[in-house]
Amino acid sequence: MSPAPALAPRPSAQQLREARHQLLDTGAVTAGLIDPALQASWQRSRAFGLVPRGRMPGMPHASAAQLARALEHRHALVSQARPVMEFLSEQIRGTDSIVFLADSQGMLLCALGDDGFAERAARVALRPGAIWHEQWRGTNAIGTALVEEAAVVVHGAEHYLERNSFLTCAASPIVDPAGQTIGVLDISGDRRSHHRHTLGLVRSGARMIEHQLFEARYGGGLQLRLHTRPEGIGSVTEGLLAVSEDGWLVGANAAALAMLGLPRGMIGAVTAERVLGIDLAGLLAASGRTLRLLRSLPREDGCALWVRLDTGRGSALAVSVRPVAAPAPAADALAALDRGDGTMQAVVARARRVVDKPIALLLQGESGVGKEVFARACHASGPRQARPFVAVNCAALPETLIEAELFGYRPGAYTGAGREGSPGRIREADGGTLFLDEIGDMPLALQARLLRVLQERQVVPLGGGQPVAVDFQLVCATHRRLRDEVAAGRFREDLYYRINGLTLQLPPLRERTDLPALVDALLQEVAPGQDMQLAPEVAAAFGRYRWPGNLRQLANVLRTACALAEDGDPAIGWAQLPDDIAEELNRPAAGRELRDADTDLRQQAARAVQQAVQAAHGNLSEAARRLGISRNTLYRKLRELKGLA
Repeated sequence: MSPAPALAPRPSAQQLREARHQLLDTGAVTAGLIDPALQASWQRSRAFGLVPRGRMPGMPHASAAQLARALEHRHALVSQARPVMEFLSEQIRGTDSIVFLADSQGMLLCALGDDGFAERAARVALRPGAIWHEQWRGTNAIGTALVEEAAVVVHGAEHYLERNSFLTCAASPIVDPAGQTIGVLDISGDRRSHHRHTLGLVRSGARMIEHQLFEARYGGGLQLRLHTRPEGIGSVTEGLLAVSEDGWLVGANAAALAMLGLPRGMIGAVTAERVLGIDLAGLLAASGRTLRLLRSLPREDGCALWVRLDTGRGSALAVSVRPVAAPAPAADALAALDRGDGTMQAVVARARRVVDKPIALLLQGESGVGKEVFARACHASGPRQARPFVAVNCAALPETLIEAELFGYRPGAYTGAGREGSPGRIREADGGTLFLDEIGDMPLALQARLLRVLQERQVVPLGGGQPVAVDFQLVCATHRRLRDEVAAGRFREDLYYRINGLTLQLPPLRERTDLPALVDALLQEVAPGQDMQLAPEVAAAFGRYRWPGNLRQLANVLRTACALAEDGDPAIGWAQLPDDIAEELNRPAAGRELRDADTDLRQQAARAVQQAVQAAHGNLSEAARRLGISRNTLYRKLRELKGLA
């Protein structure tokens, strides 16, 4: 019942060559040239700093002692997987293929298969102890299956590293009864021996392992076995649910979740009675007396879902039920950002797909659109929610302090350093999320240091010392167009691809269609329990206004209006608004548009001047030449900018 294979259909050799050429030259691939999932994996690999050609130094490999400890730690997985691997090995004998078992970090734990091919595989470190996460090996079946959480085939030149292109690999995640991905089952071989049935074989093997893990953990307890046919109960295709004595769903396999339409996160959060619509207590009482077979109305798809109740005491009861609709998961912080605007709905949906994956987020949008709020929502909706969220504004810190703030320092590392030293914001984010706001303003020298931290996952404080390992989810934000900054030489290209795992563009307030819902939500936030609302004429004016300061400006206006409102005021009217906003809202539309257009032009001109001066490294004569203006004109514009500041 796994999702469909992530990388299909297979592109032609010519398509792969063209796609790889485009990716290496431009960082993007023409839509439709290759499967979107393969393109996304290649781009993740590029963002990790991997080079397709040649050998990559520093790829991790466990020592014999580390591998032994890993095998001991994952004893339950290995012991249940071993018989299945032996069965699969028999099926692929003589095909130049090997069966691999990897853990949730992509470390290869054990292997069975053809000795002759094992020698070739070992040349690219396809052997126990090697780590095949995408971060280190690029697009490959094991690493990509972990990221996609789906069965995957990666064939030949679809591998990101060209040295692995002689391989054809099929892999399927292994999910434990609690809904956690704990490993991957893989069959790898010579690409010339590729067979379309290999994927089905490896998926079936993974389901067999999951079945055995479930029986080992819950075999003596209360179980519900599900299938669309009564004959299917007891087979490897059955769905399995484990239920606590008080009726809570405490375990499930993938087949059961698919039959019931339940997400993994509902394990432990819902009762079996609510999911299946049955009287579990009544069934338990009946099963203690006799074995009966009951029938009920079919499901909406025309099929009955047959359920057998096993009590662990030797008695059983089989019934046919109609599952109720799966309960919706509780709203989380990301869901709270969805107020009905289509663009924001799409942004939230894309973010939700990666919050539990090691993919860096890059948030772009105008100042005030809520980039930090969005970053906090991603953190609060992901698996690191109980760990720290550390925010650093790269534009607000002086250049002389940002290095110490980020990387920490040892005592006495520089003049003015504290006696005790400081761990730095990066180390404070260990285990949680690091949010780098306005990263486009980070000095180039610090960009190089940050890149090393992201590549090595280690940080060295100012003043030296031993590297300290760090693990964090990275979210960056900027109002600048980083592609333009890269082209201008103000932002490192390699860092750009490292932080750009997924770019999300947050829309400005003037383009959103959910302003009334946003106003209601903000009023509840700034004036809880007061049931505040806008007067109709003010609400209409709000809808016409462009809101150059976006959500930040809207929140400030509402906060001030609520403070100015007196007890008994029926709604927020003109009298409660700040004078400057009331004047703006009452300005004729044509005048407002002209003023906004003039402001936009001034801002564009200011940005052009600043960029030219930065690109010329402060040489004003060179900057004037680049702008096509006289040096005196440039001096005047710089004075104007200083006056605006």
